[in-house]
Amino acid sequence: MARKLSQLGHRVPLPKSPDDANLEAVRNPHPENNYVVRFTAPEFTCLCPVTGQPDFAYFVIDYVPAGLLVESKSLKLFLSSFRNYAAFHEDTTLLVAKRMVAAIKPKYLRIAGCWYPRGGIPIDVFWQTGKLPGDVWLPDFEIEPYRGRG
Repeated sequence: MARKLSQLGHRVPLPKSPDDANLEAVRNPHPENNYVVRFTAPEFTCLCPVTGQPDFAYFVIDYVPAGLLVESKSLKLFLSSFRNYAAFHEDTTLLVAKRMVAAIKPKYLRIAGCWYPRGGIPIDVFWQTGKLPGDVWLPDFEIEPYRGRG
């Protein structure tokens, strides 16, 4: 079944918030195979809900698709929609993951939200759905730990 995409190939304004973002999906051409799709977003940003100051994170999202794949332009727009959104690191990381799960219903998904220091302390948030299928190789996150200026 082909899905009509409203963003790919079109000039689309940045959504004002994650609630306004349209996370789209396309048919997985190989649903009979288990494989990993990885998205990295090294320049993710949102706002601190207390101070209004920008917060920055490096996201790594891995998933094993079932019948659908996340359409990458819609994911970029969705992630960019957090730019003026105020939420704590934990809430933001899980919101991204749960929206992806709702959009594509993957066999497995894991997310790492590696947040740059706030108040001198980096915060890393990890979440996954269920268990990884046994026949899938899942690479490490490969994100360097925060070392400050030293």
